[in-house]
Amino acid sequence: MYAIIDFGGRQYKVEEGQSLLTEKINGVEPGTDYEFDRVILVKNDSEAKVGKPYVEGAKVVAEVVEHGKDRKLKIIKFKGRKQYRKVKGHRQQYTEVKIKKIDM
Repeated sequence: MYAIIDFGGRQYKVEEGQSLLTEKINGVEPGTDYEFDRVILVKNDSEAKVGKPYVEGAKVVAEVVEHGKDRKLKIIKFKGRKQYRKVKGHRQQYTEVKIKKIDM
């Protein structure tokens, strides 16, 4: 059984027991449950439900494992023959969740 959820402007295919890195979820402490209610598709062995745009009554329950920061990315701006160089770094914050249950 799997589901496709919409969260943070992205779509994720999730299964029970799977770990997932998403955008940071503010206001949720590690160890608590979080409910994704914007479910686009739910499929089990015998049937599939597709939403218009979301499946009515479907939800995905996940446990928040941790919050963290991704590796550093360097942003470099450069213009030739103008002596212009600019270097900037960025570390994206994320939340790791573990999928506990998919409800149709």
